[in-house]
Amino acid sequence: MTILLEVSYFLAMISFIIGLKFLSSPQHAKLGNIIAGLGMTLAIIVTVIHVFYGGPLTVNLILIISAILLGTVLGKRMSDKAEMTKMPQLVSYFNAMGGGCALLLGIIEGQQLYYGQTTDRAAAVVLMAAMMIGATSFSGSVIAYLKLSGRQKDIRNPVVSIASRLLLVAMIAVPFLVSYQLLPLNLIQEIILLGSLATLYGVVFVFPIGGADMPVVISLLNSLTGVATALAGIMFHNLLMISGGIFVGSA
Repeated sequence: MTILLEVSYFLAMISFIIGLKFLSSPQHAKLGNIIAGLGMTLAIIVTVIHVFYGGPLTVNLILIISAILLGTVLGKRMSDKAEMTKMPQLVSYFNAMGGGCALLLGIIEGQQLYYGQTTDRAAAVVLMAAMMIGATSFSGSVIAYLKLSGRQKDIRNPVVSIASRLLLVAMIAVPFLVSYQLLPLNLIQEIILLGSLATLYGVVFVFPIGGADMPVVISLLNSLTGVATALAGIMFHNLLMISGGIFVGSA
């Protein structure tokens, strides 16, 4: 069964490469999306079978399948209803969901590390990096979505600029201060603090940027989500998450 899982991951990675190649041409972009989507679907199905193979029907399995079906239906309806002129808003919205997922993973897995009494500080730092990048992408994508929808005006003043710099410095400094025991926080408290700082940073980062530059911002935030996914893959030793995150981050 493990061999089947590795083969499905390899095929999924190949499909990502082919999909990205086809996306460079408007004539083949739809086919590229389909190929990459099929590869991801194959990997998800085989992963679920691998984890729950031979076992009884559990609540977790029911929740996973229900979430996949619900997300598929909602995503299909949203994409069908969205006009082509509103594609940037839709992409920003979907990217916010990816960043939010990385944020939640960081919080949940941080609790697992803490209550598991692990002393692996390197693993905790990788996890927190993925969480901070995901949180920044989440809140920044939400603001970008609101700007593209005309619900949020640009905010340009020295306070926002100073706050952005201070938040960035704080996010870098906190893990070092905790590592050298200069800041008395346990892992859960550290994760909550860093997640809050990163979420605020995403907001003030996008606040001053004009609506005409939102496609560039969305592209950057999308890359950040890919980086967060790759870091989460390192944490979980998942080659598919690592390769998929690298593809998204670099593209």
